[in-house]
Amino acid sequence: MSGKRLLIFDMDGVLVDVKESYRQSVVEAVKKLSGETITHAEIQLMKNRGNSNNDWDLTLELAHGRGSTASREEVKKVFQKIYMGENCQGLIARERWLAGPGLLERLSVWFRFALFTGREGWEARYTLKKFTGDIRFDPIVSMEDVQREKPDPEGLHKILREVAPEEVFYVGDVMDDFSAAKSAGVPFIGVVGNGDATREKLGRTFLEGGAVAVIADVNELERVLG
Repeated sequence: MSGKRLLIFDMDGVLVDVKESYRQSVVEAVKKLSGETITHAEIQLMKNRGNSNNDWDLTLELAHGRGSTASREEVKKVFQKIYMGENCQGLIARERWLAGPGLLERLSVWFRFALFTGREGWEARYTLKKFTGDIRFDPIVSMEDVQREKPDPEGLHKILREVAPEEVFYVGDVMDDFSAAKSAGVPFIGVVGNGDATREKLGRTFLEGGAVAVIADVNELERVLG
């Protein structure tokens, strides 16, 4: 399929609404580990800062900042229990698919899809199977497929080597996505939502840094890709 146009997606915040899953898991894990309550706004500010793509490490940083001495393994265990629960009935069950009916089917006429996500691979595939049916994402590059996670561009380079597209875009929603795209020389489309001042500021940062477009949600892709 060399030569085809390629759309590389981040998953969380782009294809999947994770406010009540990953983001809330950070809140609840920090509370359990430190006894302190953080807000979603605080999490967003750290996402805007960058170097916060891995939510286990973000939780560790937030918990330690509030007096916890938990190890990374302890943080990971607490986080995953909250997020996954038993038989994927934890906060992961609250996730909502963001792409509207028919969007990916229409885009797939013109684009091959790939995925570059900070999730574990099995979890990314579980989520895609749950929500997308027959829509194909290939290749899928996840946490365990790289030695260096975002903002390092390793995952994007891996996809580009495999596909060798003539035209490519990376669609992401946080600073680490943008930084990875910029380092890899991949045109970036930022997803920033509506009505949140911190995310609007992030959108301006994307545009000032050279993003080709900033959109409220993934359903605006057809407009910007023409």
